[in-house]
Amino acid sequence: MPNRPEEHVITPALLRSWPLPDPQGGKKDRGTVLVVGGSRFTPGAVLLAGVAALRAGAGVLQLAVDGGTATALSIAVPEAKVVSLPDKDAALPGELRELAEQADVLAIGPGLDDIDETARLMRELLDVADKDAAVVLDAYALGALSNDADVLAGRSPRVVLTPNATEAAHLLGRDPGDDLAGAARAVAGQRQAVVTLRSHIAAPDGRTWREESGDSGLGTSGSGDVLAGIIAGLLARGAEPAQAACWGAYAHAVSGRRLIPRHGRTGFLARELVDEVAATIATV
Repeated sequence: MPNRPEEHVITPALLRSWPLPDPQGGKKDRGTVLVVGGSRFTPGAVLLAGVAALRAGAGVLQLAVDGGTATALSIAVPEAKVVSLPDKDAALPGELRELAEQADVLAIGPGLDDIDETARLMRELLDVADKDAAVVLDAYALGALSNDADVLAGRSPRVVLTPNATEAAHLLGRDPGDDLAGAARAVAGQRQAVVTLRSHIAAPDGRTWREESGDSGLGTSGSGDVLAGIIAGLLARGAEPAQAACWGAYAHAVSGRRLIPRHGRTGFLARELVDEVAATIATV
């Protein structure tokens, strides 16, 4: 059996040796994140991802959601500019096209629920986005990627994929089984992107890491949206993809740990994770 790359355990000491960029100046120096998702029935996914991106250090937040929820979301997240997604089969609205062109990071997928529309939307957004912009793909965007392997062609390597085991199976074309570390490595190699799969992170160059602070409480509705948002926010402030994935996995897991004394191991909510992110990162 061939030797496998060593999985480095993510610890505070490891992260301190790999410090996050500390942008100086105004909000634009900390990067602009555009979160695209939120169907009519799941706008909260975009809220969670977007606020998590701000808590992780992004300077400017923009959200694109189903038009029926855009006004409500703009009130719920007053820090963000909120625009509407196109109607089915319609072209990108001019305002959304402009935001995609100018974004430093695009996080696509949280809350979307139509695979064909997600695939069309993702391709159109990536066609107009700056080729050097970072990309985070989550949820249905990963399903769309499994059906369109060329959608990331010609882009910057600053791409992070955040699959669960089912989404990893679609990307691989097989059941990953219990070897999630191996599955993360395989997806990273095939897609030439950093992959975070449960507690395992893999880079396309073969480097691998494992996060051991997570607990069962992280398996709650909306938790994955928070993780995607944290990673997007770290990318916006200048972290490289593997660094953003490792710091993001740690911040996500330890934020859950910080909530256990108040809510028990399985009683906290994803929205409460968001409020712990900044303090968790600051105390590494």
